[in-house]
Amino acid sequence: MKALVAGATGETGRRIVQVLVQRQIPVRALVRDLAPAQTILPPEAELVVGNVLDPKSLAAALTDCTVLLCATGARPSFDPTGPYLVDYEGTKNLVDAAKTAGIVHFVFVSSLCVSQLFHPLNLFWLILVWKKQAEEYLQKSGLAYTIVRPGGLKNEDSSLPLVIGQADTLFEGSVPRAKVAQVCVEALLQPAARNKIVEIVAQADAPEKPLTELFASVA
Repeated sequence: MKALVAGATGETGRRIVQVLVQRQIPVRALVRDLAPAQTILPPEAELVVGNVLDPKSLAAALTDCTVLLCATGARPSFDPTGPYLVDYEGTKNLVDAAKTAGIVHFVFVSSLCVSQLFHPLNLFWLILVWKKQAEEYLQKSGLAYTIVRPGGLKNEDSSLPLVIGQADTLFEGSVPRAKVAQVCVEALLQPAARNKIVEIVAQADAPEKPLTELFASVA
């Protein structure tokens, strides 16, 4: 197994890279700018310059990779096209490149509440709408996938147990990015995670369960 991580210098993406390195899974990080990436990512990660909006760069980046993890996301800005371009078109380009490259598993970090049109997050240029469109494109692609929908993302880790639900069953809550990264990497290794949407939050009153059991509990 060799993984390509898109969005590797983002807060979630960098944690995914770290978990892959810890698990001794060879990882290539797709970055737009080499110099800052070298200060952010572990030295064990191979860096390749590319952009999700440049399909040619994606084809080159995926050479000899077998799995792909996408943690891209539009940054808050005044550009109304940002979520459409990054969260939909960029993911669509990754899916197309993954199919051509023969990727065997695509893990996509989406968001809780993507099915709720009137959610406040859609005031940010319909970001949830475009994430949902990207999910559907991946689901129809024929690729094996795991779509991870985290709650509110926290940079600080915690020991709170994870709760995993199936699509459109969790509507509030937060989760540390470190736990999201663990779920994404574990999804590559668990057959029960394939071709599923999993919604994740961390809750103080939840029972502690292994990820194997949590993935299996999702229909």
